[in-house]
Amino acid sequence: MPATATAPVRDGATAAEIVECYLVASMVPDPVTAARYLAADVKITFTGGRQMQHPREAAAFNAARYKWVKKKMERTDVVAGAHETIVYNLGQLYGQWPDGTPFEGNRYLDRFVVRDGKIVAMEVWNDSAEMILIRHGIKA
Repeated sequence: MPATATAPVRDGATAAEIVECYLVASMVPDPVTAARYLAADVKITFTGGRQMQHPREAAAFNAARYKWVKKKMERTDVVAGAHETIVYNLGQLYGQWPDGTPFEGNRYLDRFVVRDGKIVAMEVWNDSAEMILIRHGIKA
């Protein structure tokens, strides 16, 4: 189980622990705590190629897209490298659309690059855009 959002970043934390703690803080949302897990020059890329540099930008994006949203983390995969570790976290989003309609089963995949105990890059993919299109009667 991931640490609470207020837990400090501890020396020797594994890359998977760093990512899971970041995600828990992000879901509160607590951008200040989440930022403690990030390198100063982090590169965050959300769906649609949206570039961000701080968790408060991600929280603002999510606040505009959802009334609220949380992650049901199902799996964390780690690929260790010589100088960095790649961490994949996947599961399902659940929450409410801005009009209060609940949703669940929205697949997500987040890819992180962890170097020297900090997240240096994050890429986010999920099914929200597809679900929004369907809600508006647009079926591909």
